[in-house]
Amino acid sequence: MKKIFALLFFTQIIVSQNLSQYINPMIGTAAMGHTFPGATLAFGMVQLSPDTRIDGSWEGCSGYHYDDAVIYGFSHTHLNGTGCSDYGDIMIMPTMGEPSFNPKEYSSTFSHSNEKATAGFYAVKLDKHNIDVRLTTSTRVGFHEYTFNSDGTANFILDLNHRDKLLYGDIKIIDNKTIEVLRRSEAWAKDQYVYARIEFDKPLNISKVIANQENRNGFYSGTELKLALSKNVKKGETIKVKVSLSPTSYEGAKLNMSEINHWDFNKVKKQAEEIWNQELAKIKVSDNDKNKLTIFYTALYHTMIQPNIAQDIDGKYRGRDNQIHKAEGFDYYSVFSLWDTFRAAHPLYTLIDKKRTADFINTFIKQYEQGGRLPVWELASNETDCMIGYHAVSVIADAMAKGIKGFDYEKAYEAYKHSAMLDHFGLKAYKENGQITIDDEHESVSKTLEYAYDDWCIAQMAQLLNKTDDYTYFIKRSQNWKNVFDWQTGFMRPKKNGGWDKPFDPKEINNNFTEGNSWQYSFFVPQDIQGMIDAYGGKGKFEIKLDKMFNAESKTTGREQVDVTGLIGQYAHGNEPSHHMAYLYNYIGKPEKTTEKVHYILNNFYKNSPDGLIGNEDCGQMSAWYVLSSMGIYQVTPGKDEWETTSPIFKKIIINLENKSQIKINRKNNQKIIPKKTNNKVLEKEHILIPVPVIDAENKSFKNELKFKLLNPKPINFSTYNDLKIYCRIIDENYKNSPFFEYYGDWTLIGRNTKVLAYSEINYNGKFYQSDTISASFIKKPNNYSINLISTYNPQYHAGGADGLVDGIYGTTNWRKGDWQGYQKQNFEAIVDLQSEIDVEHINCNFLQDSRSWIVMPKKVIVLTSKDGATFTEISHEDIAVDPLNYDVFTKKVALKIPKQKTRFIKVIAENYGKFPKGHQAEPYDGDAFIFIDEIEIKP
Repeated sequence: MKKIFALLFFTQIIVSQNLSQYINPMIGTAAMGHTFPGATLAFGMVQLSPDTRIDGSWEGCSGYHYDDAVIYGFSHTHLNGTGCSDYGDIMIMPTMGEPSFNPKEYSSTFSHSNEKATAGFYAVKLDKHNIDVRLTTSTRVGFHEYTFNSDGTANFILDLNHRDKLLYGDIKIIDNKTIEVLRRSEAWAKDQYVYARIEFDKPLNISKVIANQENRNGFYSGTELKLALSKNVKKGETIKVKVSLSPTSYEGAKLNMSEINHWDFNKVKKQAEEIWNQELAKIKVSDNDKNKLTIFYTALYHTMIQPNIAQDIDGKYRGRDNQIHKAEGFDYYSVFSLWDTFRAAHPLYTLIDKKRTADFINTFIKQYEQGGRLPVWELASNETDCMIGYHAVSVIADAMAKGIKGFDYEKAYEAYKHSAMLDHFGLKAYKENGQITIDDEHESVSKTLEYAYDDWCIAQMAQLLNKTDDYTYFIKRSQNWKNVFDWQTGFMRPKKNGGWDKPFDPKEINNNFTEGNSWQYSFFVPQDIQGMIDAYGGKGKFEIKLDKMFNAESKTTGREQVDVTGLIGQYAHGNEPSHHMAYLYNYIGKPEKTTEKVHYILNNFYKNSPDGLIGNEDCGQMSAWYVLSSMGIYQVTPGKDEWETTSPIFKKIIINLENKSQIKINRKNNQKIIPKKTNNKVLEKEHILIPVPVIDAENKSFKNELKFKLLNPKPINFSTYNDLKIYCRIIDENYKNSPFFEYYGDWTLIGRNTKVLAYSEINYNGKFYQSDTISASFIKKPNNYSINLISTYNPQYHAGGADGLVDGIYGTTNWRKGDWQGYQKQNFEAIVDLQSEIDVEHINCNFLQDSRSWIVMPKKVIVLTSKDGATFTEISHEDIAVDPLNYDVFTKKVALKIPKQKTRFIKVIAENYGKFPKGHQAEPYDGDAFIFIDEIEIKP
């Protein structure tokens, strides 16, 4: 049974405490954490840290991995725990002797025994030339100190081609102590601008330059741009460097440099520690276990590394329109990993950082105004469109539900309604049909579920703002999860052509789910938990289902997904879709099971060590789960002003609020946070969605005839009903304008392409409620060919089986929808039986390339013919110039003209490209290419 507790407020008494001593920035730098150890301030623009990875590898997304032993340089921007690689801007590397621009030569080995990382500080010894490095930072300025422990020529390598693709760069020499830099680069963010001002405390000379455009005294530019600055030094001599960043201009970088107007390194380091102590003091926990304190405060630290301030001191920022604007009355931020952080990080911010929460939302609104829509995964004023949903609405709705002020509620509502009414990423089908199917869009189940939650958030705000019609519309849309819930199996399932996709394995990770499988998405209905419990058959059956998930075999099938880690059965704590699940036991009166699961996760998946995170940090989400759960609270449904509770793991907890009051949580009396209730209405019947029917057939294509039937779903929220009916409409060349009629039994299609439309209708107390209308298209095959696959396709990419290659249905560049067959580590080979000898003159084969996904064109296509199916003769082939470094996604029809002849059997062989070359992202993994083939066309 859910417990309800009152907020306990106390007058705040701030006692200076050295909480930064518990920060261990090395946590998460090994394994899959993807964190970085360098110097940064809370929500700061600068993350000054060593780079040990320059190959763009997945493990090196942050630029650093604990397993490495070589440092390439120290750059000023880094991402915290992401699954994509970017940043690493304005890299500086000290060397001795003759300067070199070869990373293998200017890099240096290092040892972790000579490495130190604390809050706002990083130090290391570079072994190659015995150089001691110390780094600290202010919000917008990185401060370096280099001690050269031998006589000779000291160099500073500035390599603008470091890590990312350089679109354009320039370097201006201001004087012998000062240079200005523009770096415009492409990686995950397609067009990132970084301006920098670099100041040295001693004069240096230019010793070497590479610039492939302008190369004149005092100015250098191009897409290949590197500079070396040198000075003779004595043993023990120190050179200090300050680097200020700006997203707007050289003038902005110069202004931002005023944050540090001196050369006292220790003073800046101390100020950084003090700032971190102030931020960390927002939550004070007590325990005798120093490891637990370190895990907690490092987790809190990781939640504060991003989002990052993205404006100059004077408020100027680069907007999503790539123009310069000025923030008025708020601070502008960047780096919003919203698919991850809406779940726990942003709810945490609403508790301890209401001012920044309002700033984040004002940033969202400006991005809507200047970029055309709310952010999805925004990075450096670029929309990456990574991940799914429009979860900015969750952040906004949660803030509004909690009464956070400081932004325009009406403008915010306009922005998130706009996001919900777009037509991209499956939304058009979602709006029209109440669901997304495989035919509409990849990751269809996850998108349907997450859009439905976001729609609920919009409905709550429509209700708050008295927008009655919008409330009715979006609260109904928020129930679209029912259209992908299979009442028979008890899982959220993908649909294809109006019916359930087959075969189905709930453990399979495939392109119908976002970084997960059906187990990990079948409990994502945070907006309607009671409805979900009812759908499973009530509290008892729901408990059994949760138990089965936690007790299942900890093994997934299908595609290998590196993000799915930290398995407890099929629960995957290493990725976000599972994060709320342990708390669902609270809703069925089993809080002891919530406590058991939550404490197991806290004690086993978080450690005080470099491999101390079980999965990607994901911009603070992984750590936010720990911070909240260790305090015994978690918000299962952001947008509803309620916190779920469990037993905290600390003896005493004090949350210091911005209004100078406190919340105290005590393990002994288990007092926790449950704030005011939101004004959530019980759904009226006219607001309840009737799930769509299911069109059940063996396949989409058929030779002569095809049987199908319509299945009615079990409606939720109607305890009594009668006259549950399905109505359908059959459209083919003979019946183009047929009306809907009541479905009465199985139907057989004969000899024609046919479209079937259907909807469900319920008579409840004399009033009719109707589902959305769905459709299915059935295609009569253009031939009677059969095909024998000699190769074995990857079961993830089967295109409906062997006949999928000769069924007349063509795949698009969105191969994730399942219309292509995929073959890896082998050639493609198949024999088509034409059933009789016919004249053949043209054979076409359709292939796809998406090299980022390891799919490339075959090297060669060979065609052989036979009259008996046993002895084949080669009659044509075509060599294909494959460019595996071309990352465009495209299809190609390989057309082979052959000498006209009668034949019955045609063998097609496509030679696999094999291993990827150096420079491809798969090369470090010894990756093997896929062949993707869809249709084999045989024409007279």
